[in-house]
Amino acid sequence: MATPKNLSVQKAFALLRSFRSPEEWLTNAELSRRSGLSEPSAHRLMRTLEEVGAVVRDRRGCYRPGMVLATLSKDVAIGNLIRVTSEDDLRTLASDLKGVVHVGVLEQSMVTYAAKFGESAQVSIPSRVGAQQEAYCSALGKVLLAGLSPHQLEDFLHDGDFVSLTPQTITTICSLRAEIAEVQERGFSVDNKEVFQTICCVGAPIRDPNGNIVAAISFADTAMNLCSTWQEEVRGQLAAATEKISRKIFPVYEMTAH
Repeated sequence: MATPKNLSVQKAFALLRSFRSPEEWLTNAELSRRSGLSEPSAHRLMRTLEEVGAVVRDRRGCYRPGMVLATLSKDVAIGNLIRVTSEDDLRTLASDLKGVVHVGVLEQSMVTYAAKFGESAQVSIPSRVGAQQEAYCSALGKVLLAGLSPHQLEDFLHDGDFVSLTPQTITTICSLRAEIAEVQERGFSVDNKEVFQTICCVGAPIRDPNGNIVAAISFADTAMNLCSTWQEEVRGQLAAATEKISRKIFPVYEMTAH
């Protein structure tokens, strides 16, 4: 027998998911519109969430996420969460593609490897969990940079020099800006021998319910194996994997509005 759903809890989370950033202030009417709840129902639940510190309310009656949520969320490492919830899927993906699958997050303008699965039979992929890689030339990094706001991206582009790691490494601001714009348009990234001369990678974003990029996964193999034709197959499998991961870490509940 299925466990009965607690609709009040589901409705409360629908309201909390209505905030698109920790700093966003929303009226009760806007919260009602975004969550699909009636205004009276939204009002009652928001007052309860305010009482427990999940949200705060200003003198205008607008709400924003409170310190309880901030305190809880700061200790959630998204990369580790992806690893523990999707390990079997990522191992299977690496096995099916016969190469290496990485999970990465952006930390202080660098990519941090949160997980690594599989191996290439033809080349050693010199990466390890916890290590960092440059964002400007890696497939993971390009995807994560594509998720930054225009202001954040410009800050990154002007933060320092882009060192050439191979003859293919992008080293100019204009070229990297154009590359990131292309990643944003097509929804995936490619490291074409830009970090290691013998290795290519394809990257794809993991998004939250609002479409924000919170992490990335990539597939790495020899440059010879990862030709343009094979990249298309890899992109499809990465896209399917990221969608599955997003559903696991950001479950979307069906709401019944009253």
